[in-house]
Parts: sequence; structure tokens; C-alpha cells
Amino acid sequence: MFIIARTSVSTIKANYQHLTGADKKIASFILGNPAAASEMTIQDLAENVKVSTATVSRFVKRIGWRSFREFSLGFGGIAAQTDSFFSEIEEDDAPSVVVDKVFQGADNALDATRALLKDQDLADAIKLIKNAHTLSFFGFGGSSIVALDGYHKFLRTTVQPQFHPDVDIQLMQAVKMTKDDVAIIVSHSGRNHDTLMIADQLRANHVPMIAITSYPASPLAKKCDIVFQSVAEEVNYRSESMSSLIAQLTIMDSLFTLVGAQGARTQSGEGLLKDVRHAMATTRE
Repeated sequence: MFIIARTSVSTIKANYQHLTGADKKIASFILGNPAAASEMTIQDLAENVKVSTATVSRFVKRIGWRSFREFSLGFGGIAAQTDSFFSEIEEDDAPSVVVDKVFQGADNALDATRALLKDQDLADAIKLIKNAHTLSFFGFGGSSIVALDGYHKFLRTTVQPQFHPDVDIQLMQAVKMTKDDVAIIVSHSGRNHDTLMIADQLRANHVPMIAITSYPASPLAKKCDIVFQSVAEEVNYRSESMSSLIAQLTIMDSLFTLVGAQGARTQSGEGLLKDVRHAMATTRE
């Protein structure tokens, strides 16, 4: 319950800049009155914001919650503490305090991201990945770090991974993919032009797509079959992409571990792991 309580407000903040109209009106009210909002029914909130209950329900689902009840439970009695979820760094903070805040921000991003991972999405993603002819990773800028990490990890499994940092080569990879392949697309904003161009090509080829992004309502998320949200929030001196990057790397590691653990139980998977470990060991002698 404690972890979920921190994610209600953090998911609103993560999506805030992309909200418009009534959604932004609801978000602003909750962020300005978290303690009061935590005690409200969906009817109370709708009346205070002067919107319909249906509008509130759609808002909650758009930012990643299944129902208003689940969302309201997310405030659990500690709504007044949400301002410290991602702590600002002050000029007079001692070095140890700055380091504590940086580490706490990373811890909080991981906790909040974990709370949003749905078992069914994980199961569906693992099934797609295990049955894929090839598994291609896509990402640019900071997201390319996560894509490369995924490629590096899945080389240790029976899955056939692909990744190249160059945008033109990534686009050529996308052109050659089919419905028998799977793509994992990483984008913090979900709005990068090159990323969306690749997603459009993949969709035209009917390629199953898994997105890892901080914005579940972004254009990229809407194009993909499965979306894993990494929670991040911009604070002074360090960008939102840093906490997002940590969370995204952990999502990728979780997917690899789930696939690897199942593959290790098969004879071919166990043999491959032994061969990879032996080959890597020779480089360290």
C-alpha cells in the first residue's frame, strides 16, 4: 500500500505536461489538494472540478489506473507527504544530503514503476518474446542505452536479438520485420519523431510492439500492443530522464530475467547459457 500511495500523484505529475482541457483541470485540483482529494468519492471530485464522473473515470484510466477506486486507494493516508516523493536539491544541502536525495529519487522511481507493472502485461510480453523469430530493439539518445542493454542481455537467451544505434539502420530493420517478429521500443517521451516513424513502419508490417515509456498516453504508447510505464519526474539539477532511465533499465532487466529463467529450464537454453559463460570466461583469463 505504501508504494502504491506514492504513485497516484507521481503518475499525474509524470503525465501533466501532456494533459489538456478537463484532464489538466482534474490533475491541477488533485495536485493542489492531495489530502482533500484522497478523501473524495468520484462524485465529490467531479463536483469540485465541475466535470462529469465519466470525465474523471476516463482521466484516471488515461494516466494508467484501471479504476477510480484503485486510483483513490493510491493516496492511502499519506497524501500530504507526496511533495517529498522526488526531493528538490537546495543550495545549502550538504554533499551527503544531496547524495541521499539522488539515491532516494532513484529508489522512489523504481518503487513507483514496479507498482504500475501488471502481471497480465508481463505474461503477454514474455509469450510474444519467447515465440518471436527475431527480437529487435529500438531507441535513440538516452533510450538507446536501454535498447542496447536489452540487446546485450537477450544475447544470453535462445531469443535472436537485433539492435543498431543508427537511425537509418533501425528503420531498415523495421522494414524487414514481419508479424512473426517482436519489437521493443524505448522512448522516455513517446514523441520522438524518428521513433514514431519506425513504429508506423512496424505497425504497417503487423509487427507486435512493446513500448517502454514514461507517458502511457503518448503517440508511441497508442501505437503499441503492450506498454510498460516508467515513472519519472523532473526536479532541479537533474532531468526526469535520469530516474526514467533507471526504471526503464530495470523493466528491461525484468523481461530478460523472466525469459531467461524460463529458457534455463529447457535443454537448449541451459546449453546456451553454459556456452555463453564459457566463452566470456576465456576473455577474463
